[in-house]
Amino acid sequence: MNPGPHFLTLLALAGPGPNPLDDLRQMLALHFMVNAFRAGTVVAVLAAAVGWFMVLRRQSFAGHTLAVVSFPGAAAAVWLGVSVTAGYFAGCIAAALVIALVPRSTSGRPRSQESAVIGTVQAFALASGALFVSLYGGFLDSITGLLFGSFLGVSDGQVLTLALVALVVLVLLAVLARPLLFASMDGAVAAASGVPVRALSVVFLLMLGCTAAEVSQITGALLVFALLVMPAAAAQQLTARPVLGMGLAVIFGLAVAWISLAVAFYSPWPVGFFVSTFGFALYVAASALRGLVTRYGPSKRAHGRVAAHSDIPGAGLVGA
Repeated sequence: MNPGPHFLTLLALAGPGPNPLDDLRQMLALHFMVNAFRAGTVVAVLAAAVGWFMVLRRQSFAGHTLAVVSFPGAAAAVWLGVSVTAGYFAGCIAAALVIALVPRSTSGRPRSQESAVIGTVQAFALASGALFVSLYGGFLDSITGLLFGSFLGVSDGQVLTLALVALVVLVLLAVLARPLLFASMDGAVAAASGVPVRALSVVFLLMLGCTAAEVSQITGALLVFALLVMPAAAAQQLTARPVLGMGLAVIFGLAVAWISLAVAFYSPWPVGFFVSTFGFALYVAASALRGLVTRYGPSKRAHGRVAAHSDIPGAGLVGA
């Protein structure tokens, strides 16, 4: 006879056993953990792909603000009694449209005005989130989950929504990858060549908003960077090749998400803490490896020339 869910939950609280395969079977026997791994997989792949372009385009501040805006969106949804998932997406997409309206330079790089608007949106969003929590009036026990992440409440419908949105964004990203890469590397030359740099910027911000809304539902609004930046930044420390770099970012993101969910299963701490910790350790390791190879590797001079002429932040080892 199969053990019941309460028995398996008690096993989880007792800590991992000596056999990792038995521990894995225990986790996957719980439906909420199956959904957590499904959602974590979808979110990790999407965050790595979009995050790679975000780091390349130096729009990490915009990505952070879009993640923060997910909190008031979700809090407003709780207050109004509607879907929290819809609140995440509504808040992030609305903020992305506001940021997209800010004029950009002819090279496609953000102006100082954009940074000011992004900071203003972020401050207003946090204040609005506090207001919505106060207006709710009830006991909002999920406030920690909104800010720092939780995998306990991922439903089948939420997994399906995350997968559908991720599929749309990834297909759109694949279609726009070449002109977006061109515009990200040299916006002035891309514009002179007929690439619609401004339109690409708006579309990418909307894709970034959808991605931030998805990641927020796993890591929480304040720890989105753990999956959106760290795997992509670590990959760009190791290679300047776009396809290889994005592939490494996806592998890193999946590893961080899966390991974090497994460790959080046996811990009372939020999953966002483990995602951030493992993501940070990954980035530090990649940076250290790049530094060692640059300093002591046989191709030190060739690497220095590649890094000096590359527009990719932290472009490095593989393919140098």
